[in-house]
Amino acid sequence: MFTDGDAFTDGDARITARRDPDHVRESCYGGPMLVLASASPRRKELLERIGVPLAVRPADVDESQAPDEAPLAYVQRIARAKAAAVTVDASAYVLAADTIVELDGRVFGKAADAAEARAMLAALRGQRHRVVTAWVLRGPKSAEGLVTSEVDMVAASDAELDDYVASGEWRGKAGAYAVQGIGAALVAAVHGSITNVIGLPLAEVAAALRSAGAPAPRYAQGHPQ
Repeated sequence: MFTDGDAFTDGDARITARRDPDHVRESCYGGPMLVLASASPRRKELLERIGVPLAVRPADVDESQAPDEAPLAYVQRIARAKAAAVTVDASAYVLAADTIVELDGRVFGKAADAAEARAMLAALRGQRHRVVTAWVLRGPKSAEGLVTSEVDMVAASDAELDDYVASGEWRGKAGAYAVQGIGAALVAAVHGSITNVIGLPLAEVAAALRSAGAPAPRYAQGHPQ
């Protein structure tokens, strides 16, 4: 069973659900449903790449950082709030995540405009910063985790930063760059999980899905790059 408007993906099949809007219970392959509580196309793409069947139902939560809230506490709170915000049947699973870019205790979220994106990139260039993702799996068996990667940025020139901002790729990206896109040219090295920097640490999340009995990766049904 699916909720009205949920998009269920299973291999190459894509089905738009039209059922009870308050409950998500089973996937079309007969097992429990996994609902991704995120509007991020990158998280959806990462899970689909490894063949995880899922439905997408973005969580509507206030993602503002509280005054004096520590970066790790902040990202964990938002991930938990996203997981709790989605209503599903007791047999279904909800996967939520939140990712932040952090440098010297300062959290770099999504830039509101080009000027803010330019300022973020200028602060990050030539520096090593942390990318932290908190993820939460809620269901019959729940789990959560926190994964940190470190990213070394090149000492890009003002002209390079201006050119990157003009590409528009910074929109909707924490820290105003995308390591999987044009922004890769601004990254000298990644220490740790690259999928974590993209938005979801696949190794850790895949292991949690298997352990919990939730819909897990089926590589033969995945989307090779």
